Amino acid sequence: MIKYQHILVVIDPTADTHPALHRAVSVAALQQQATITLFMPIYDFSYEMTSMLSSNERQEMREGVLQGRREWLKELVAPYHDGNIKFHLEVVWHSRPFEAIIQQVMDAGHDLVVKSSHKHSAIQTFIFTPTDWHLLRKCPCPVLLVKERQWPMGGNVLAAINCAVEDEEQVNLNNKIISESGEVARLLNAQLHVVNAYPFTPVNMALELPDFDPNAYNAAVKQLHEKALAEYGARFSLAPERLHLEEGLAEEVIPHCAELINASLVILGTAGRTGLSAALLGNTAEQVVDKLSCDILVMRASGEPSLVG
Repeated sequence: MIKYQHILVVIDPTADTHPALHRAVSVAALQQQATITLFMPIYDFSYEMTSMLSSNERQEMREGVLQGRREWLKELVAPYHDGNIKFHLEVVWHSRPFEAIIQQVMDAGHDLVVKSSHKHSAIQTFIFTPTDWHLLRKCPCPVLLVKERQWPMGGNVLAAINCAVEDEEQVNLNNKIISESGEVARLLNAQLHVVNAYPFTPVNMALELPDFDPNAYNAAVKQLHEKALAEYGARFSLAPERLHLEEGLAEEVIPHCAELINASLVILGTAGRTGLSAALLGNTAEQVVDKLSCDILVMRASGEPSLVG
């Protein structure tokens, strides 16, 4: 059974509320002997530019800021102390937050990162920050992006996969997503649903090939995905009514299905690519996250973590 026992919570010192901390405590309460590390990377460029101070004086000023933040974290976590969860506090001086977070994960062996997803004050929608995207692409452990909706016991968990792909990495990622989603659903006494999007018929094929039958092509593609999805359902003992196949783009299908079943949590994966494929994948992930009103748990395909790329 999956265990999230070494949880890292990223704290934003500029935020008024901290739903990530509350969610992390809720997850830890479902475990045994869980620890939560409150992590805050901070950086003030003005301290580096103070030429009138010596390097030792600048270091003392930085340490003063770090200590002040540690005291603030102690106050923040105080209401959550109940004896069952162990808390640790880490405040570091680092100009690139995502690098500091990933380094902490690698050094301390955390098995889950929990971070709030920012809310846009003007149009009341959630936005995907650069730190969020770097974490999803490079963090070696699952990342839980928290919004403000609660996790009701007995609700629905939605796992999103790409099932009609024979690539070994994608197959392994699909198995990982469904398996771990099942464990999360059991912890929450929730129903696990699985969704897969299959593509529209390419317009250029219909235009360039005179004998091309788009209806027959679309039916063949749908059948391929239906068969693959049914095989995953059989492998993980999922009832047919909890398997969802929809035509369209993943960034449209996943939020639609989540709303349809009133999911409290969506779980999906990222292959951790770099370069152009990462940019394209990032655009899809960003749109999915922004369109979902519930929390998102993102897990990375197996592979060595990286701070570059």
